[in-house]
Amino acid sequence: MINKDLSINFLGVRFENPFCLSSSPVGNCFDMCSKAYEAGWGGVVFKTIGPSHFLIDEVSPRFDALTKEDTPFVGFKNMEQIAEHSLEENLNDLRRLKSAYPNKVLIASIMGTNEEDWTELARLVTEAGADMIEMNLSCPQMTSHAMGSDVGTNPDLCRRYCAAVKRGSNLPMMAKMTPNITDMVPVAQACLEGGADGIAAINTIKSITHIDLKRHIGLPIIDGKSSISGYSGKAVKPVALRFMQQLRMGEGLENLPISGIGGIETWEDAAEFILLGASTLQVTTAIMQYGYRIVEDLKNGLMHYMAEQGVEHLEDLVGLANKGIIPAENLNRDYVVYPQIDSDKCVGCGRCYISCYDGAHQAITWDAETRRPTCNHEKCVGCHLCLLVCPVRAISPGPVEFKPGRKVRPVEP
Repeated sequence: MINKDLSINFLGVRFENPFCLSSSPVGNCFDMCSKAYEAGWGGVVFKTIGPSHFLIDEVSPRFDALTKEDTPFVGFKNMEQIAEHSLEENLNDLRRLKSAYPNKVLIASIMGTNEEDWTELARLVTEAGADMIEMNLSCPQMTSHAMGSDVGTNPDLCRRYCAAVKRGSNLPMMAKMTPNITDMVPVAQACLEGGADGIAAINTIKSITHIDLKRHIGLPIIDGKSSISGYSGKAVKPVALRFMQQLRMGEGLENLPISGIGGIETWEDAAEFILLGASTLQVTTAIMQYGYRIVEDLKNGLMHYMAEQGVEHLEDLVGLANKGIIPAENLNRDYVVYPQIDSDKCVGCGRCYISCYDGAHQAITWDAETRRPTCNHEKCVGCHLCLLVCPVRAISPGPVEFKPGRKVRPVEP
């Protein structure tokens, strides 16, 4: 069995492995978090705790899932808000968890309605034994505009609230960012100016996943109505990775500590987040599908990847991919990589021909007798749509040719 060092230091706190429950339905009470610790998760971000004066009253039902063919949970819609238990119940669960699992990382997620709330909540969770604080500045389904993603788009408010948390606690603190914004960098910079030590990204994306075509109502349906709410799952991973890269490209943010969130289901997903700068990883939707036991697959897969890469310590992988992603205007446009078709593997389905003719540049020609495609280099622009639609992987990257008058050969096509 391969055994690699999955421990990571994040904001001065040591995690035995990078995998954490995100602040969500999967970490809503002592029993749930206890089971997760026993299953091997490196940390828990306890479901967001609000002030005692803000009462949570949830709707039913409150979930919907976007599917594709036989694949469940491509995306997941959740209308749930923050922890529905009383403030004292939540604080008591934090105390119990830290007492029962003193060597596990416990992160308290908090959300206030004003500076006084933030300061007081920070003080209370610190006294309850939390190792770290996550500021929820980004929940997209709060019923109060003084909380959640409406706050997370306002740099000045985020700066003030971060400063308020620092007045109430000396614990390391990360600010959780909303993706419901064009540019996350100004908000992240404001949070750091206010005292945040790192960033958690991303929270869920505002969404409508389905419309009931018979009743003309969005899903889920609550008394004949629905609402916009947060979207998570595999489908949001590309958006999360984009924001992480843009954060790392921001001025002064090149080494920004990040806790990565958004569609992590496999060890490959985890590795991608780490390579783009995440030190810890938070998971919800995959747990809702497969249970806490998924952490074993995540850990084992990541250790095998580390062995393949010749890496002993997980931290050696953090951020390795950031430098390879550059502005589009700086990309090398001097060459074309033509597709190469393996006639022996080809099953003659015609998918490449149809997709190229109807969706690209009509560069695939079709022989009706042999039922085999060929590539017309005079028309082909090397987009590689044909590679992506081929069901048997009979098409691969082929010869590289310069465009007329161009001379810069690619380092790696």
